[in-house]
Amino acid sequence: MKPGVDPRVRAKTYRFLRLGAFVLLALQLGIRSAFAHPSPLPDLFLFNLAVFLAALSAYFSPLFNDRWAVVGISGAIGIWAIGSTISTAESFYSFHIWRGFSDSAYALFYPLALLGLVRATSAHHRLRATELLDVLIIGLGATGVLASLLLQPAMVRLDGSAGAVFLAILYPVGDIVLCVLVFIALWMQKRSLRIFLFLFGVLAFTVTDLLFIWKSATTGYDFASILDDGWVFGLALIAEGLWHPGSERDIAPRLVSFATLSSLLASALLLGLAVVNPTNLPTFVLIPAFGTLALSFIRMSIALREAREIKDERALARTDELTGLPNRRRFISALNNLNGTQAVLLLLDLDGFKKVNDALGHDVGDELLRQVGGRFSRQIPRDSIIARLGGDEFGAIIYGEKSHGLEVAHALRASLAYPADLGEHSVTVSVSIGAVINDGKPELMRRADKAMYQSKNSGAGVTLMEV
Repeated sequence: MKPGVDPRVRAKTYRFLRLGAFVLLALQLGIRSAFAHPSPLPDLFLFNLAVFLAALSAYFSPLFNDRWAVVGISGAIGIWAIGSTISTAESFYSFHIWRGFSDSAYALFYPLALLGLVRATSAHHRLRATELLDVLIIGLGATGVLASLLLQPAMVRLDGSAGAVFLAILYPVGDIVLCVLVFIALWMQKRSLRIFLFLFGVLAFTVTDLLFIWKSATTGYDFASILDDGWVFGLALIAEGLWHPGSERDIAPRLVSFATLSSLLASALLLGLAVVNPTNLPTFVLIPAFGTLALSFIRMSIALREAREIKDERALARTDELTGLPNRRRFISALNNLNGTQAVLLLLDLDGFKKVNDALGHDVGDELLRQVGGRFSRQIPRDSIIARLGGDEFGAIIYGEKSHGLEVAHALRASLAYPADLGEHSVTVSVSIGAVINDGKPELMRRADKAMYQSKNSGAGVTLMEV
């Protein structure tokens, strides 16, 4: 609703949406009791209008909700309402739409509901691609595998083709997956009205699905009976749950990972059984298993790419962009981890760099720093570290005895003995180095800095600060 709308009008509209599904459901029950047979007004229009109002109620729920929770739950209820409207309209009127349309709408309800409930029962954070794929893998894999295992016994009790029976049992299996999710959220999180509304809503929807299957297999399903209202009541409760705050505690990532891995392994096992005994299961039953494996490979590729990006980001965060050397953050981290390790700390400051930078420009100065960084890095032993600390200041940690550290310090100074080729210019700079032994005493950096300034003022090149 537009922000410019009167808040009182907005509040009344939202109240109508929240109560509308329950009011229409009560009205439908009252009208139905007055008719001996199903009629379009209560069983087509009021019934499905109540579900659409529940979808709108979820869509306009408060802003504290995660956006994907709203999209998932309102989309799930809306797509179920479309499938219900088509199937009930075909029961009253002579036209017929492709049967798979309503079946597809009912099937799409489950991944959308699973996504919405996962987001609505988790702490609010940005939805990642891997999280979305986890939801799809768990939903598709678990429902597909369980429905495949139940197909043979179900065909003994239910009439119809194997495909129709498979779809019939796919729905309650999906309901069970949703129930398990909500029970896990109830167990892991702080009790809230939202969780209980989700729980009772999913349970009402699931019980209705199970009763529908049982009646279809035994006494026969009566169209437009009071049983159907369980679906509307459950969806309305789920939509109402979005109007109440939830817990800030997230569902354990390890649990989600375990469920994802279990769905993948179960799907792979199902495909393996199909290879060993191809006649045991119809080919279409294996489609969810193939889909689960495909989604798993996509998830793995995305996870590997994200891991590489994180690795690159961490490397960039600890690397000097200009020279490619470690930056001050990485250097300080290595310095703090020295503890009692035998090492020599060096601080290096270029002599004459400011004159070059001011006279020839910053671009030439940057190129000079890059070349100096390259020369320094070639003089450093592999187990040691040299970093650019900022400006024309560098730092090095040379592991080993004092003599080894001083030897490296003189090698670093000698590396600048010949000019740097900067295109049209040839520049020579020197470096003043302050050294201090890691003697376990505090303020290593301050002491090394003091030694470096002594070296610069005296022109000694390398000065060792000893206590």
